Amino acid sequence: MSYQFKITKTQHSSLSNVDFNNIPFGKVFSDHMFVADFINGEWTNLEIVPVGKISVHPGNMAWHYGQAIFEGMKASRDAAGNALLFRPELHAKRLNASARRMCMPELPEDLFLQAIHTLVDMEKAWIPPAVGSALYIRPFMIAMDETIGVKASETYKFIIFVMPVGPYYSQPVNLLAQDTYVRAVVGGVGEAKTAGNYAASLLPATMARKEGYDQVMWLDGVHKKYIQEVGTMNIFFVVGDEVITPNLDGAILDGITRKCIIELLKDKGYKVVKRPITIDEIMKADTAGTLKEIFGSGTAAVIAPVGKLKYKDKVITLHPENYEVSSFAKNTINGIRNRTIEDKYGWIVPA
Repeated sequence: MSYQFKITKTQHSSLSNVDFNNIPFGKVFSDHMFVADFINGEWTNLEIVPVGKISVHPGNMAWHYGQAIFEGMKASRDAAGNALLFRPELHAKRLNASARRMCMPELPEDLFLQAIHTLVDMEKAWIPPAVGSALYIRPFMIAMDETIGVKASETYKFIIFVMPVGPYYSQPVNLLAQDTYVRAVVGGVGEAKTAGNYAASLLPATMARKEGYDQVMWLDGVHKKYIQEVGTMNIFFVVGDEVITPNLDGAILDGITRKCIIELLKDKGYKVVKRPITIDEIMKADTAGTLKEIFGSGTAAVIAPVGKLKYKDKVITLHPENYEVSSFAKNTINGIRNRTIEDKYGWIVPA
């Protein structure tokens, strides 16, 4: 169905103040945002308004009990300047999967998609032209009840804002395998994009950076040996003639970029295996000389090659400049996104 949005445009655009050649990731916001309220069992107050602060009571249940979920998406542009979305329907489905796990109301997929299309079309002038840059799209939902008591909220607010961004990682990343703290366990909320997952990662990530590493690579919470994912990405390993990625078990985010990479590599003829993989297996593969590549995948990063991986006292040093598998996947996804490569999968949707 089609929804009616009230649209209030800003009278003072800040677009002219943006240096598209120097965009810090996550700090520059466009002019408008979409907002909606869940009240009395339905989504209402559908509006696009100038970006601004929202009024939240100190007893807001999101602050106290963590009902907050989000998505991360990107819009790119082709040579003709058309705004393009990448598999937006999968983000709609994943937002609702997170909502179900966090006892929050689902958002109709057609409402999600119409809001994304309308907002991106309004803000398409904010899409950076440089290769590797994009318009980052952040839909999120928070509880809005003003109640202290451990229960699900009855009211919610859904918002979408967009931001011009450059590359998330401009250099290969270095990872520290974390064997003290854990990100998630099977049966928990690891597969949901909920705010608490990222809050729990901040201390270990800070500790990793103090050691000179960019991100944590998480191990499972029971055996402390099975690789799960990276702080901001899913993870892949090229060992011998196989491309291996941890299988989804409820504790790992069902990454949309991950899904695309698996399909692309299989079509290219690579042997892609989704299975449990231990950190010891990776250490032994490096010693045996069969570990060829490690790379992460995610909406923000797209694909990030790994230069170093540390586990306990051992450091693996790799050579991302020689990576073939991840380079193919990254170049193909970026090419599909800007229409320099044919989109035979139907992943690109004009905004």
